[in-house]
Amino acid sequence: MSGSTHPTGTVSSPTPVLSISPVVLPVPGRAVDLEVRVSAPVTGSDLPVILLSHGQGHSNHLSSLNGYAPLANFWAAHGFVVIQPTHLSSTTLRLAPDTPGAPLYWRSRAEDMQHILDRLDLIEAAVPQLIGRLDRSKVAVAGHSMGGHTASLLLGARLTDPLDGTEGDLAEPRIKAGVLLAAPGQGGDALSRSAAENFPFLSTTDFSEMTTPTLVVAGDKDTSAHLTVRGADWHTDPYFLSPGPKSLLTLFDAEHGLGGISGYDVAETTDENLERVATVQRLTWAYLRSELYPGDSAWQEACDALAAGPSPLGRVESK
Repeated sequence: MSGSTHPTGTVSSPTPVLSISPVVLPVPGRAVDLEVRVSAPVTGSDLPVILLSHGQGHSNHLSSLNGYAPLANFWAAHGFVVIQPTHLSSTTLRLAPDTPGAPLYWRSRAEDMQHILDRLDLIEAAVPQLIGRLDRSKVAVAGHSMGGHTASLLLGARLTDPLDGTEGDLAEPRIKAGVLLAAPGQGGDALSRSAAENFPFLSTTDFSEMTTPTLVVAGDKDTSAHLTVRGADWHTDPYFLSPGPKSLLTLFDAEHGLGGISGYDVAETTDENLERVATVQRLTWAYLRSELYPGDSAWQEACDALAAGPSPLGRVESK
């Protein structure tokens, strides 16, 4: 396999990317139709799929199908079809604050991904260049921040619905692997007062049933004081509190933006670092390659390369 080298290993050679948006999916009962962006390599067949869930943040458009270009473009250029929904929590939709599920729509966000998987035929029809090119048996989910919470639910994490006390079980068996980027940790006493009051669904997060193979990515300077009293280690909870197989990539000196993954030159990125973004791009790609294609050596090679560097940008541990 030809490709490019980097302190985190070799990746396949990039190909041009086709990106189409918005692809509109009607969803009965949803406040508005579900809009998605689809990014894919212009060549190749039997392409695996990544569902990418956006976070929130202060920018107007990153919390939508228009965010996370550094990840979506990289993954698509290296062989994945990336599908990005605009969740109801997006600032671009400006839904009324009394819309059911507001403000973060934790359940609807996970259901969006299930709707996408239910409607892959519609997506292919809307993007004729994709027809017959998807491998529907190889689906992964990734999410940053609140998107990481969404992804964790699809991977098997659970919570107690604060509205009716029922268990929120949104595990999606069609998803075979996941990547959690700066995702929320456990609730209870770990939450800040404002998070407990404003986002009560975070209070009961339980990772004990999150059995799907997952890479957790956390920055060791991501203190997220608005959400937790614990500090940066809170974002490692999805790794330590869930059963294996799991891997944890801890990025040194990284804050919540993980170097700038939510967009190019984003003002709210407090730790902008191109090498850090490249590390996230390449290790997440390598992890998903090896999880979806057993026997693929990309993940081991990436881990070895990261550890062998003179000044590693992070460390990996697995269980």
